[in-house]
Amino acid sequence: MTTTNGGSARLNLRQLSSDTYAAMGKLAGTAAAAAERAGLEKPLLELVRIRASQINGCSYCLDMHAKDARHAGETEQRIYALSAWQETPFYSERERAALELTEAITLIHDGRVPDEVYEPAAKVFGEEQLAQLIWVIIVINAYNRVAITPRLTPGGYTPGA
Repeated sequence: MTTTNGGSARLNLRQLSSDTYAAMGKLAGTAAAAAERAGLEKPLLELVRIRASQINGCSYCLDMHAKDARHAGETEQRIYALSAWQETPFYSERERAALELTEAITLIHDGRVPDEVYEPAAKVFGEEQLAQLIWVIIVINAYNRVAITPRLTPGGYTPGA
C-alpha cells in the first residue's frame, strides 16, 4: 500500500485497533449529531473540518470534507478560498467566528484560545452551539492525526456511501 506522497502506508489502525477506532467513530458521530441538533449548519461544520485539515496538512480529511461540503451545498468558490478566508468577503460573521475559533484550537500551542477569539464566538453561537462546535473542532483535529500518522491515502471517499 502506498500514499500519494510516495511513502508507504504504515498501519491499518481500523484493523489493528478496531475497538478504539470504533469508539473514535462513535465520538465523531455523536459530536456531529449533537452539533446539528443544536442548530449548527452542515456546511458550516464542513468548513470548520476543512480549515482544521488545511492547517494540519491532512490530505485524507481535506478530500473527504471538501466532498462532504459540496454534497451539503457548499460552493466551489468558498471551498477554494477557505485557506484565505480572512481576506475574502465570502463568509458570514458566524462562519468567521467559527473559523477563527477553529484556528485557535487547532494552533493551541500558539497562544491558547485568546479571549478576543473566544468571546465573539460565544456571542454569535451561544453556549449550547459553542459547546458542540468546540467538540467538532476537537474531533477533526484528532481525526487529522488518525489519518496523517498511518499515511491514509486520499481519493477513495464518496459522500453518503
